[in-house]
Amino acid sequence: MFKNHPKGLLAAALSNMGERFGYYIMNAVLVLFLCSKFGLTDATATIIYSCFYAGIYILSLVGGLIADKKQNYKGTIMTGLVIMALGYVVLSIPILATSGNVSWLLPLTCLALFCIAFGNGLFKGNLQAIVGQMYDNFEMEAAKKGEDALRIAKSKRDSGFQIFYVFINVGGLIAPFVAPLLREWWLGVHNLAYNASLPALCHQYMQEGAAMAPEALQKMQDLITLVTTQVPADLTAFCQTYLNVFNTGIHYSFIASVAAMLISLIIFITTKNSLPNPAKKAAVSSVDYTLEEKEAMAKEIKQRMYALFAVLGIAVFFWFSFHQNGTSLSLFARDFVNSSVVAPEIWQAINPFFVIVLTPIIMMIFGALNRKGKEISTPRKIAIGMGIAGCAYLFLAIFSHIQGYPSAADFKTLPALEAESMKAGVWIMFVLYFFLTVAELFISPLGLSFVSKVAPKNLLGLCQGLWLGATAVGNGLLWIGPLMYNKMPIWQCWAVFFAICFLSMGVMFGMVKWLERVAK
Repeated sequence: MFKNHPKGLLAAALSNMGERFGYYIMNAVLVLFLCSKFGLTDATATIIYSCFYAGIYILSLVGGLIADKKQNYKGTIMTGLVIMALGYVVLSIPILATSGNVSWLLPLTCLALFCIAFGNGLFKGNLQAIVGQMYDNFEMEAAKKGEDALRIAKSKRDSGFQIFYVFINVGGLIAPFVAPLLREWWLGVHNLAYNASLPALCHQYMQEGAAMAPEALQKMQDLITLVTTQVPADLTAFCQTYLNVFNTGIHYSFIASVAAMLISLIIFITTKNSLPNPAKKAAVSSVDYTLEEKEAMAKEIKQRMYALFAVLGIAVFFWFSFHQNGTSLSLFARDFVNSSVVAPEIWQAINPFFVIVLTPIIMMIFGALNRKGKEISTPRKIAIGMGIAGCAYLFLAIFSHIQGYPSAADFKTLPALEAESMKAGVWIMFVLYFFLTVAELFISPLGLSFVSKVAPKNLLGLCQGLWLGATAVGNGLLWIGPLMYNKMPIWQCWAVFFAICFLSMGVMFGMVKWLERVAK
């Protein structure tokens, strides 16, 4: 795999894989953890998640600016790993949330999330910059050997970044299994079992006590019989114990995140001397242009920027829809899918699994079309990707309508046995994530490629930052999904995402010819 690639690629890929492993452990459980630990509503937990996820991309711009200014990319990367590790250390401390300490414990948790987002901002983009410089140097060395060697070297860049991307997803594939395994192990140590619906009812009972609605109380008692041998006499003590044990197991999974950060740091420190430093940008020499040349260049730059912002607008809606995998789709897996077979967090592993499996297949399809002279342009691929994302939500909307699912809030009020009988099989998540992953592979890497094609040469860094900014805006809107999910029959929630994706596809197809001309 690494043959005929720069020697530092493996070290960079392993450093990134370790960091992604630690990050995806936390990301897989974050919304569900906030709900189970603090008793937050789905809407409140996903607002925190949205801010966190948007912050990662915004702070990547800050991390890039810091490294550019100091010209110390390696030091910035190591600092980012240390700051992330500190954030995970705070999350790993098992403190039971009570009415007396939540006023400082929840802000402390949010501060830990900020440390992770800021550390990720220092790490993420700057490691990618080092990989880019690695291939710049690789091509420079090849140029000394002749045009054929240079051509071969240039052909390695795309596959090199695909290898790098696959290693990201190897970490993401393994990570979601860690938290559920540790949580269920810790529950088993205390002779308890996992149930996705019980923590919310335990929080409700601790707040309302005897005033709890009889239907909710009966449902809680029915679920308690599923996780232990009998309903205890002191329900308050049981609820405190169950929540403490349930969440302590998740806290322990964050220790694995700390270990992953330290492993990445050790790999990077031991191999950093073999990695290049991104070169300083050369000063632009002064050139005199005629008035006509200036007007032509200004017109071209405007067209390119208009095209860029058009695609960025589509990207906002894609990330808003796709990253529901960490919010409303995780809640769907918790509430509507049979979690006795597979814990809801584990579904986060399906996306990286499909990325690893499907990337070479899609590359082969595109390659075969290119060889036949039927190349699909980047804007057209992005439009197709939006349609495929829409198909994922169309499938889920039709399934939810056939099943007669109410809103999530109403579903939670159903008797335990009735709700269990209505839950979907695990197959539905495989179909859903298949469509979403194919859409991702049509849009995410190709969007970056389009940005690199249309960005004016003197604004490359800014334009890549705008792509991250569009991703941040989409992530900042993630809270809307869970709000709809709890307020309307969920087929209507999925229908909204279907409409967003298909309208975006239609707009993109309407702009394809213009975008193809600009990108030439």
